Amino acid sequence: MLEQSRILVIEDNLQLQNTIADFLEVKEAHVDFAVDGKQGFKLASEHDFDVIILDVMLPKMNGMQVAEKLRENGVSTPILMLTALNGEQDLLESFGSGVDDFVTKPFQFLELEARLSALIKRNKGLVAKKTLCYGQITLDEKSRTVSREGRPIILSSTLFDILRELVNAQGEIVTRESLTHMLWGNDTPDTDLLRSHIYLLRNTLDKPFEFAMLRTVPRHGYQLTLPN
Repeated sequence: MLEQSRILVIEDNLQLQNTIADFLEVKEAHVDFAVDGKQGFKLASEHDFDVIILDVMLPKMNGMQVAEKLRENGVSTPILMLTALNGEQDLLESFGSGVDDFVTKPFQFLELEARLSALIKRNKGLVAKKTLCYGQITLDEKSRTVSREGRPIILSSTLFDILRELVNAQGEIVTRESLTHMLWGNDTPDTDLLRSHIYLLRNTLDKPFEFAMLRTVPRHGYQLTLPN
């Protein structure tokens, strides 16, 4: 899946940068590099990439600031963060800034490849491109944009994919297992990342509105509901 993909690596550790470069070049990916947050933000804003590898600790602008600013400027490229953080609050902060997934240092390159491939595959939309609607929500698969009651909803690539599954279900329950498999395949993360993503999706999708559409079904999964 990495073959011929365009990947931006934002990493200030030159030794790790070179190691990642060697690995990605063996996979026949096209790789660009930035050594600080400001340079990475500029490259990600001005060029199209299939995925961004972003270190959390960077000079000039840290990884979370880069991700947040990219999302604010409408850049929807999937972001994989390299981090030594793994506490729940750290993860929520990372995902809240617009990060789609993460790997914890030190990492195995098989894990890195699996997570990059999953992000690229989902973002390329290996599904029919169409407009989906349910209740107040309109979701455009081609532009990967979402609105509710005509108001734009800014979502990361991962949150978009979760919402698409829920909209496709048209009010039926989507199980935790199916969402986990859709996001990570057989490479299920040790931490309950899905719960963190659902928390952020609920805040973005429901909090600005009077009626909460995203409902947790205990011991089963999640569904979208409509006003009575």
